[in-house]
Amino acid sequence: MTDQQSSRKLKKPNLAWITPLQAGAGARYVQIIKQVSSGIADGVLQPGDRLPPQRELAQEMGVDLTTVTRAYTELRQSGLIEAQGAGGSYVSNVGARTRTTVDLSMNIPPLLSSPGMVELFQTASGPLRAAIPAGEILTYHVGAGTREDREAGAVWLEPILGSVDPDRVVICPGAQTAITAVLLARTQPGDVILADAMTYPGILASARVLQRTVIAVSGDENGMLPEALEQACEQHTPALLYLNPTIQNPTTVTVPADRRDALHRIAATRGIAILEDDPYWLLAGDAPPPLASISGGAVYYVSTLSKCLAPGLRTAYLLVPRTESVGPILDALRAISLMSSQCMVSIATSAINSRKAHEHLTRVRNELKDRQRIARRGLHVPFASHEHGLHLWLDLPRGLDRYRLIQTAHEHGLGLTGADAFSIDDGPTDAIRISLGGAPNQQALAQALETLGNLLVVRPVPSIAAVV
Repeated sequence: MTDQQSSRKLKKPNLAWITPLQAGAGARYVQIIKQVSSGIADGVLQPGDRLPPQRELAQEMGVDLTTVTRAYTELRQSGLIEAQGAGGSYVSNVGARTRTTVDLSMNIPPLLSSPGMVELFQTASGPLRAAIPAGEILTYHVGAGTREDREAGAVWLEPILGSVDPDRVVICPGAQTAITAVLLARTQPGDVILADAMTYPGILASARVLQRTVIAVSGDENGMLPEALEQACEQHTPALLYLNPTIQNPTTVTVPADRRDALHRIAATRGIAILEDDPYWLLAGDAPPPLASISGGAVYYVSTLSKCLAPGLRTAYLLVPRTESVGPILDALRAISLMSSQCMVSIATSAINSRKAHEHLTRVRNELKDRQRIARRGLHVPFASHEHGLHLWLDLPRGLDRYRLIQTAHEHGLGLTGADAFSIDDGPTDAIRISLGGAPNQQALAQALETLGNLLVVRPVPSIAAVV
């Protein structure tokens, strides 16, 4: 053992990794192995930490001694722990090397491996398995999607937009594909797209590849300013207005109803189509109606399952305006991806129709509420957020260099995203976005944010008297 491990040898056992065993989650000894492995990966268990004696752990978890013995034996054989005879069992340095970064950089929903998500997939995959022998699932599905899938999309959109005509719903393999399809259908190379000064990097990437120009429109604490939009329209004659009006990525701003009305009126009056990217509306629970619900104008509305259920479903619903043809969108989608993965779309449809998707959405919202509370406790500086948001927006304290912070955070096992990734015009970017869904559990998130909170405290540099 290393000196570090030896110095910790007589310490009390680390119990922080222990959670109750779950019925139906596999053999009990396997669950214990997974808990120890996850504790090491998350940093809850450190090299040299002592595990509870086998008999004590058996009593703590309500299992027999042989179950714990089997788990410890396999953990030792895999090199994750070391047995020191009567001295107990300790986390080894191999365990330290398996530790992974806590991802605070990617906006993904939590609970991806939770029992609720497992149940969702198990329930949804039943109809899928039954359909595979007929060959329908595995063949080409070019177009807007099957009638059943488009109807499920309309059901998913109903709490947001009210009754939706399934004929206007287009199934897309993710929001990024939907965004790119709208750009291809509604704009030409060299056209101008207006967006918030800090905006979703996906629109910037698509515009860059398609040779469109994104121009920043200034805003305030309520989002894009109508007068700034008017001025930008006068100066640039835009072809499209991109908005992410609910828990905006990255600033977390939710545009109030009157501001939405004003922005919509300006675009409609000038004949400018709006691309409303709204992945967080269902998470928010308190957002005003989308711009797509306002009569008049052309608003393409995108709602993805990636931010509220799981990115792996690769399913987004694009609602085409009543005044516009679906044809150009379908042409663009054929050029980009040909078709969505019917397996994933069918799982999404089954999950929506069985209401399992809605049940899991509720669990995700509750989990995010807990994680937002953890953030308020763990960080020692002000930040912008929403009660059910996936991310925070934090202006850095004066004197704290963002590049050094991101590098230091990485050295401490934390992934962060600087504001540079969201900036259109290379303006002031002394801020970071902190994502809360990537941490595997609340305990790992709490430890990560406590570490980050300590890094955010700017300590004064001691003054040195001049020597003459």
